[in-house]
Amino acid sequence: MGKIKLGFAPTRRFVFSKEDALKFKNLIREKVESFGLEMEIIDLEEINEEGLLHDRSQESLIIKKFRDAEVDALFFPHCNFGTEDIVARVAKAIGKPVLLWGPRDEAPLENGMRLRDTQCGLFATGKVLRRFNVKFTYITNCGVDSPVFERGFKNFIAAANVVKQFTNLRILQISTRPSDFWSVICNEGELLETFGIQIHPITLEELKKETLKIEKIDSQELEEAMNYIKEKLDWSGVTEQDVRRIASLKVAMKQLAADTGSTAIAIQCWSTLQEIIGIMPCLANAILTDEQIPVTCETDIHGAITSIMVQAATLNTKPTFFADITVRHPENPNGELLFHCGNFPVSLSVEEKPKLNKHFLFDDHSPGTHEGEIKGGDMTIARFDGDHGEYSIFLGKAKGIEGPFTRGSYVWVEVNDWPLWEEKLVKGPYIHHSVGVHADVIPALFEACEYIPGLKPDPVDPTESEIKAWLRGSDLNK
Repeated sequence: MGKIKLGFAPTRRFVFSKEDALKFKNLIREKVESFGLEMEIIDLEEINEEGLLHDRSQESLIIKKFRDAEVDALFFPHCNFGTEDIVARVAKAIGKPVLLWGPRDEAPLENGMRLRDTQCGLFATGKVLRRFNVKFTYITNCGVDSPVFERGFKNFIAAANVVKQFTNLRILQISTRPSDFWSVICNEGELLETFGIQIHPITLEELKKETLKIEKIDSQELEEAMNYIKEKLDWSGVTEQDVRRIASLKVAMKQLAADTGSTAIAIQCWSTLQEIIGIMPCLANAILTDEQIPVTCETDIHGAITSIMVQAATLNTKPTFFADITVRHPENPNGELLFHCGNFPVSLSVEEKPKLNKHFLFDDHSPGTHEGEIKGGDMTIARFDGDHGEYSIFLGKAKGIEGPFTRGSYVWVEVNDWPLWEEKLVKGPYIHHSVGVHADVIPALFEACEYIPGLKPDPVDPTESEIKAWLRGSDLNK
């Protein structure tokens, strides 16, 4: 997916201390580098000897540098009052997510002079950004070492990664939706027109040909896929030939995604595929999702979009899982089963070797699913969806709980208020499909919506006001 490229444009104004501005530029740079994020910083050191944005004559040079570097986001730390008009013009020209923040001012000197007036400048820049119709993220004015700054900065970078992946999204669609699944109908033209999301369709026959071609030839990639299956799963219930075909399918799907420039896949997983090549794709889907190429079942395009967004919000450090929201817990009124036939990433399994099985729902019992419970803990549950030209993303947090055994890939979760969740999911625009991840990425997804015209965040837990309070660091100021 590549590192986030951050345009680092610290700014000052001439009437305040240049020396203090330089000091804080370096302190801020050192601090953000200490966060350990997968991030490349594009600075202004070649533009002038200070590496600071302040000279209006250098505006075009700064814009050119950031454009040439293809930055994904901009950060304008105000090292003193700052030069708000240049900030706004650079931000407008680049057109990427913008972070506005400045370190908290010290007390005035003994002679009554103030060295920076950073907070005052932030007020000015915020107004001018609005005049230029530039969306921006703001972190509360605080110290460089404040956890408020660290929290806000990391969340912004995650949100910027969501925007980056979302606005460059192409989905490999393998066949049409199953005829019974009207719930996954989507408007391909509207997705392209509204969000720039591209869909590349191919047929199951094309997938079959590629799979069987790969199966016939010994290759390093096929051997690695087969070895992975044999090492990570209990495959005693299937044959060597089954393993080879499942591995071939995985390699074929990955190659087709690469050939089409797709970062996610939506596949018609039943029931034609098992009839034409004798296997189910569930395990292949699981392995690819573990490799950061999320695959969604039943040709769920909106599910694939959700998967990319959620994965990006973790800075591509954790695998997602694509689940049906299925049945209520028999004893816990706020408990619910997240399930699918066998597509959850193998890395999430609670068993040392989950079982590679034949599918339990279809009469032909084709092999290709892997079954078992996945780990619990804290999770984010999300769903991008829409109809009638309006789109939103459902956001909620859950935690794993004990529950009865069931077939397929599954985890029982508890939420804050299940009747509220159920009402929101049924009344829509959502369906029974969701995407989970073992991380709290709700604030990042919420912030990303600020930069995606036509997409509204729809949080159920935490609420919008709670998310905004968390981003302000209200809990840290108590």
